[in-house]
Amino acid sequence: MTTAIEGKPEAPVLFSTEPTDCGHLIGIMTLNMPKSLNALSVEMCQLLSQQLEQWQGDEQVVALLLKGAGDKAFCAGGDIRKLYDSMSSDAPLPNPYATEFFGHEYRLYRQMHFYSKPLILWGDGIIMGGGMGLMAGCSHRLVTERTRFAMPEVTIGLFPDASGSWFLQRMPAKTGLFLGLTGAMCNGNDALLANLAEYAVASSDYDAVIQSLKQSDWQVAASRTDKCDNNSAHSIVSRVLAAQPIAELPASKLAIHWQPIQQLMNSGGLGDIDALLQSDAALEKIDTEFANDSWTRRAVDTYRHGCPVTAALTYALYYKVTDLSLEQVLYLEANVAVHCAANPDFKEGVRALLIDKDRNPQWSRSLADCLSSEGQTYIQQHFVNPYAKDAHPLGDWLGDNALGSQSVR
Repeated sequence: MTTAIEGKPEAPVLFSTEPTDCGHLIGIMTLNMPKSLNALSVEMCQLLSQQLEQWQGDEQVVALLLKGAGDKAFCAGGDIRKLYDSMSSDAPLPNPYATEFFGHEYRLYRQMHFYSKPLILWGDGIIMGGGMGLMAGCSHRLVTERTRFAMPEVTIGLFPDASGSWFLQRMPAKTGLFLGLTGAMCNGNDALLANLAEYAVASSDYDAVIQSLKQSDWQVAASRTDKCDNNSAHSIVSRVLAAQPIAELPASKLAIHWQPIQQLMNSGGLGDIDALLQSDAALEKIDTEFANDSWTRRAVDTYRHGCPVTAALTYALYYKVTDLSLEQVLYLEANVAVHCAANPDFKEGVRALLIDKDRNPQWSRSLADCLSSEGQTYIQQHFVNPYAKDAHPLGDWLGDNALGSQSVR
């Protein structure tokens, strides 16, 4: 029997527990905003963080599962309407609401990455932006035949945040750089290849997965905290999920096209990559099948109509974070995100896509502008800490000499 935790059914996140056969509990967290495709808000981040902390100290709870309400999406990104409203021309730098929004979001991701109990993602449906950050923070990720994921920030003038700089770097053959630049939509098999998921199950198998978790023997695992221990809760979850019937997923586009993607992303600097992405003939020369695939054409078209500043930030971050820890990456992303909230392209991109919906953004700069000396100064300013000393929302994470921690004030 599922036990609901005290709260209203219309709450943006629902919490419940499933009792196991041996007397323990599986915690269930459900993003409950299906009309907005479970877009992540400040309140949702706060609720998730509070419940994670509570269950961390509850010895009865042995594992947690995170899912989205409805059958369309796990989480299609962040709820940026209120953030858009805060980006007025006279808003200060740093923008107080942007600080709150990104601060709570990024703290949640850190909490998830370092959580000691298994965090299982039911990654069914659309997963984008902030949802990808939640996905990356889970220890055990399930995808289905309906999984569709992307980091489409190039369409709104932001950048692949939500720890995107960290997990895009960890995808093979620079496929992460390609996904960050183009916002390409990928499937469950792509997630398996890109180190974003471990298990493929049918979307109809949710109840079977829960039942298998409930029937497992958690008696010994409850006292084992080492994730590498063969009897730990993490090992038990891995065995349960590995025993589920493997779903038949769409073919991985990243697997099919990894060689031309790798060649494209290693063709030189961003200017060289751009020249190839802007030319149908150049893409044909790299690989005809790749150039003419409808998936590639959509990705390239998204890049061509996307924000040049986003492309420049994506490229710069990809190389800046190579040797950084997760905490350093999130700290740096917080700087960039707050600067984006103060600069014109993010607001213009949201306006064109979500507010006026004319899909005709007027970007502030061309890529050539971004690659000029003046443009590079503008891009690099996004990485500088915009907060007064000791005011950074993630300021307790890093030392004074860490990349991006130096305050401009």
